This record gives sequence, structure tokens and C-alpha cells, in this order.
Amino acid sequence: MKRSSSRRHFIQQMSGTALALAAANSTLAFADQWQNRVDRYSRKISPNDKIRIATIGMGIMGYNDTNTALKIPGTELVAVADLYTGRLERAKELYGNNIQVTADYKEILSRKDIDAVIIATADLWHARISIDSLKAGKAVYCEKPMVHEISEGLGVVDAWKKSNKTMQIGSQRASSLGVLKAREAIKNGSIGQLAMVVANFDRQSALGAWEYTMPTDASAATVDWKRYIAGMNNEPYDPKKFFWWRNYRAFGTGVAGDLFVHLLTGINVITNSKGPEKIYASGQTCYWQDGRDVPDVMAGVMQYPKTADHPEFQVMLRVDFISGNSESGGTQFIGSEGVLTLEGDGYSIRHHKMSKAPGIGGWDALETYPKKMQDELLKTYNQKWSAADQRDQTEPDTVFRAPDDFNADVEHFGHFFEGVRAETPLIEDPVFGFRAAAPCLAANESYFQNKIIHWDPVNMKLADKLL
Repeated sequence: MKRSSSRRHFIQQMSGTALALAAANSTLAFADQWQNRVDRYSRKISPNDKIRIATIGMGIMGYNDTNTALKIPGTELVAVADLYTGRLERAKELYGNNIQVTADYKEILSRKDIDAVIIATADLWHARISIDSLKAGKAVYCEKPMVHEISEGLGVVDAWKKSNKTMQIGSQRASSLGVLKAREAIKNGSIGQLAMVVANFDRQSALGAWEYTMPTDASAATVDWKRYIAGMNNEPYDPKKFFWWRNYRAFGTGVAGDLFVHLLTGINVITNSKGPEKIYASGQTCYWQDGRDVPDVMAGVMQYPKTADHPEFQVMLRVDFISGNSESGGTQFIGSEGVLTLEGDGYSIRHHKMSKAPGIGGWDALETYPKKMQDELLKTYNQKWSAADQRDQTEPDTVFRAPDDFNADVEHFGHFFEGVRAETPLIEDPVFGFRAAAPCLAANESYFQNKIIHWDPVNMKLADKLL
């Protein structure tokens, strides 16, 4: 696409909302930003500047991440690792017989020609493989949550800092154009003072509840079970714990690690926050009685402290895997003068500013007083407050929608590879990733221990307070 035409296309898409976005960048300036992105992704990459990648863990996210990464100019897949033979066979079908396939990810890390790895394994392996990869001199893209246990977080952060390598966590909401523009809007006072955030991810299907299709040849002969449970107590092969691993605490992190992390990622980016200081969660296994030991319905409450970047506010999170509302999700930022609602890769703001006058009559004690006193109170009120002061203030809704060809997943990988090439800082580095993951893992601890968890978001450690 030529520079002039792509820029014109963006301005046309934005023209319907430009006036409402007074608190954000002008449409013209933002069109230039968008054009720079188009130019970046359309430029030709020389063979010497190619980034050679490998994917470790070729499940659902492994394949999706790999396919997305290969959309970025100048990337080449050279190897994959997985513990199920069928996925290695499928990788060759999709990416060619020349790629290396292995059950041992360390074979990949020993290759000098691999620049970056994508880690999309079960959660329990994220920290181990990330640290091994950084020590081997590889750039790392690790799926969320960054760690399986809170105790692993600082070790990953330390390994990343010592490596001087690029590392990004794969919660793509951090690169959403809607999220980044919402951040501008809230910073510019579009909803007044933030008081509460309400967010949810609800589902109503077996696949949504992690009962994925099992392969017909699943067995101890096709799955490297011993390697999978390395470092754990020995237990017999169980296909559910391998193919449905999200359902088990020993291998996954439940709804909090899978979905709360996405929600907190967006919240932390938009508010420029380091995270909450107090976490409480409740839930139950309501419907999917399939042997899982994590809840399928969960609610969490998190208290964010006042900082230089934001006021104190509360966060309420919800996941329901048997929601009669079907698959749905959203995040509302509720302020003193409006509500910003994230909607896909955009947002809307409903503005409503409280009247200057406190109000009188209606659902009020006024009518419980003697009639003469009521008349005196009304007269005094109307003398003090003008008709304009007595009216709530509203204005047209603000609406922002990303361009049709914007893809947050592609953008997230674009940022990662740009960091690999130019060593530019990333939003979702391991410090950010741990600050998003730890409160969600703390929500699990709160649920299983039935207590409030206190967290130090600045120093990234559990605080010494108990309920």
C-alpha cells in the first residue's frame, strides 16, 4: 500500500470519531503513527537481518503464535519441540520437512543459529524454559502467565536482566490499539476520577471450558510423559493432565492464570499501574465435573493503592464457564464523570457529570418535614443554585475503533521482533509480565486457602500480612 493511500484510508476510517476524541491525539497525527506502522511491516528484510525462530510447545497457542510470528517480515521457523509425536508430525506437514522436530527443547537451545524462541508449553514449564533460553542467549517470547508459581517470578526477572536479551510475555492486550488509546483517554480525564474497574471473560462450551479434542493415538507411547512431569513426584500417564492441562493445578493455573491475566494486562496498561496490594477470590466447580481441581466459576476483588499515576480504585473480575450469556467479555472503567468500556479493539465512553447542586426532593427526606419548612428549604436551595447548576451534565458518547486491518496479535509479535533487532524496550517485559501474573496466581491462593492475599506491587513480593 502506498504511503498516501494508506494514510488517507486511516483518516477516512477515523473521521466519524475524530471530534469525540478531543482528549487523544489528533486524527492527523495518529494517521502518521499508523503510516509508520504500515511502512515498518511492509519493508523488505535482507537475508542477513532475518530472525530465525523456534517454538517450544506446539499446542493451540504454539501453532497460533507461530503462524502469527511468521506474518512479520524477516522471520523464519527452523525448529519446534513438543512432547506429543502427533504435533511434531503436524509441524512438518505445515512448515516443511526441513524444520527440526524434537521432544527435547534443550536440543533447540544448543543451536547457535536460532535467535529467538516462542514458549507455549503448559504453565508449569514457563519459568524453567524461559531461564534456560535466556542463559542460552536466546530472545524469548513466553505465553502468559509468565510463571506457574509466584516464587518463580523474580528468578525469571533476574535471568532476563543478566542476559541482556529481549523477552516479551504473550498477553496480546498490551499491544491492543483500543487499550493504548483508552490509556490516553483516561489519562486526559475523559471519565473524571477512576473509582472502579469491572471486567469479565465468560464462556459456554466444552471447548471454552478446556475440554479439547483428544487425539486418537494418545498413549504413553506417543507422549513423553516422563519428560513432562520431570521434577515432580512420579505418577502414571494421564491423557487429561497432558491434553487438558489447564484443568489441573499441578500443570496449569486455572481461570485466573489463563483469563484474569488478560484482564489485568489491559487494566495495568491503561492505568499505568504496577498492580493491586490486596486480593481476594471466591468460586466453585459449578458445571464441568470432569475431574478438574480448579474452579469453572470464579470472582476476584483486587484493591489498587493510590500512586502518583492513579487514585485508589477497586477491580472486580469474573469468569463463568457455563454462562447463559454465551461467550462474552469486557472491561468497564467507571469514573466520576463517565464510563469507558473496552469493546474488541476499541472503546466507547458514556459521559455523565454530576450536577453542581446536591439535589433536593424526590427520594429525599424533604417531604418528611413540615410543609412550611419544605417551602423555606426549596426557596433557599433555588436561590443558591441556578437551573444550570441543578442539571446533570452530559455530552455525546465518545467512540474509537481501530482500523479494520489492525491485529493486536500481529502487532504484539511486531513489537517483539523489533525489540530483538533494535533492542528497543517493550511494554510487556518480564517485570510487567510478573506484575500482571502474580496477583492472578494470588487469586488462586486466596481461593484455595480462603484468605485475603497481600501483595507488594512495587517490590513484587508477598507482603507479611494475614487476614
